[in-house]
Amino acid sequence: MLKRIASALLLGLVACSFSLAADADGFKPLFNGKNLEGFTQHGGKAVYTIEGDEIVGTSTLNTPNTFLCTNKEYGDFILEVDFKVDPKLNSGIQIRSQVFPEATEVDFGDGKMKKMAKDRVHGYQVEIDPSARAWSGGIYDEARRGWLNDLKNNPEAGKAFKQDDWNHYRIECRGDSIKTWINGVPAADLKDGLTSKGLIALQVHGIGGDKEKAGTQVRWKNIMIKELD
Repeated sequence: MLKRIASALLLGLVACSFSLAADADGFKPLFNGKNLEGFTQHGGKAVYTIEGDEIVGTSTLNTPNTFLCTNKEYGDFILEVDFKVDPKLNSGIQIRSQVFPEATEVDFGDGKMKKMAKDRVHGYQVEIDPSARAWSGGIYDEARRGWLNDLKNNPEAGKAFKQDDWNHYRIECRGDSIKTWINGVPAADLKDGLTSKGLIALQVHGIGGDKEKAGTQVRWKNIMIKELD
């Protein structure tokens, strides 16, 4: 009898482990939990630190938008990440983005080319917006074309954002399709093929000389990515 019970428990544990493995199939941590190996800072001089299992971005006076960028480029993928932002700060997560060591001509679509300043991160950004507008999860084209998919017509996504608390993003890039979810609620659904591959980056928005915003923070954790064929 005891042997049968033990056997049943063992089978249950094995089945459970297979289920967990299937749920996490293909996902890998983008952040190793120890240091910022695999990332390079570009743009401004906001400060990035590690606290426990979190990457913390802290705003700094009189510096432009700052980005902690992966050294590796990603094309088609699913990105899952938790974030928490100070209500006074703006932030975002860059995807399929670019940055160059020297001023470089870049494609703005429709045959339009523009010179991008050196070290200026540009490309798709999944907005983190704690303002009353509540467009977290919308897609903004940083330093290029501006808003591509705001949330004016998606109030449910706006309501899904949790102020001064942890939120969860799911971001899917497949070909010319970019989709986002905030706390399980569909947010942006964009078709755009201008950039098919690029960096992922964590943004701390510039605050100019606003001393009330100095030292405000945005935090990220559980950053997991699954690359798609």
